[in-house]
Amino acid sequence: CPLHGRVGCTTPDRSSVAELLNGLTGSYERVGGADGPGGAAAELLHGLTAALACLIREAFAHVTDAGAHTVERLLRGVVRWADAVNATGRLPYGQLRLAAQYAQVAGRLRMERGQSGVAMAWFGHGLRWADAAQDAEARATLLSDMSTLVRLDGDAASMLGYAQAIGAVDAKRRWMTTLADLYQARAYALSHDADACRRHIAMARRRFARLDDRDRLEAPWLSGAEGVLRLESAIGGALRDLAAATGERAVARRAIEATARSYALLPPVMRSTRLLLTLRLADSWACAGDPVAAVTLAHPVVEEAVHARELMITVELRGLHDRLAGRWGDLPEVREYRERVRGASE
Repeated sequence: CPLHGRVGCTTPDRSSVAELLNGLTGSYERVGGADGPGGAAAELLHGLTAALACLIREAFAHVTDAGAHTVERLLRGVVRWADAVNATGRLPYGQLRLAAQYAQVAGRLRMERGQSGVAMAWFGHGLRWADAAQDAEARATLLSDMSTLVRLDGDAASMLGYAQAIGAVDAKRRWMTTLADLYQARAYALSHDADACRRHIAMARRRFARLDDRDRLEAPWLSGAEGVLRLESAIGGALRDLAAATGERAVARRAIEATARSYALLPPVMRSTRLLLTLRLADSWACAGDPVAAVTLAHPVVEEAVHARELMITVELRGLHDRLAGRWGDLPEVREYRERVRGASE
């Protein structure tokens, strides 16, 4: 909760939340000025927090235009509310914290659609609001998303800059320095610096093993099986990128091992992540010099991957396709795979 932290606030009932949110996204008169609709500021903040959790779960399972529209509509209402509070001479602390979180989700949804400019704009706004509210956690995660976005554009230098900035938010928070190492590893892989990539992977593993209760409270998604899943996925991605850049098959085999560990921990609801990791695993086999294994893994998901709307899946599919076609285009299994991709694209 942006007002009360992690004490377990009571969420208003669903009908009350709907009424509050409708008031928030209406005209200024309906918003009710600085105190929110009907003066129910705390209840509205609680409702917005609960709504965001639901929207994140929905986006996690399936990216939709309706979900993205809802996030941005509510975000604009929160910003308008923050402006009303600010006009009274008070710091809109709770509103700014929520705005930063909503901006992050809005940016991610735009990023998944390949709308890099709009995504970066939302991330930039979110970073500004997080700074105004002195929200270090939001700052670190927004910088993580900005690092991912420039990686998808192939900008290794900018990715490294954002990755280093994550660690500079608070060097005493191990979850932040762990993230910084993981993102730096991927940045160095893109710039073909094998030694630096390996060094940051090793540091990320050490720091991850030393996460404490505060880290797990602030970044619960780095706890337990989900945390291992995210760690191994990031390491697998960095090693695959490095193998693709250097041609080292031993590195590709390490990418296979890390990605397979991550894949084994996926819950059924994470369908998009399962598809992404399947393609990455196939690409790692291609980097390891086994195109038949790569094609065998990719075959069952070709149609789904071709029609996926998520940019990261499209990037993974493109990398796999280019690698197979460039090195083993005359292999019968690869020719058949390319025909399937072509057929699914028509």
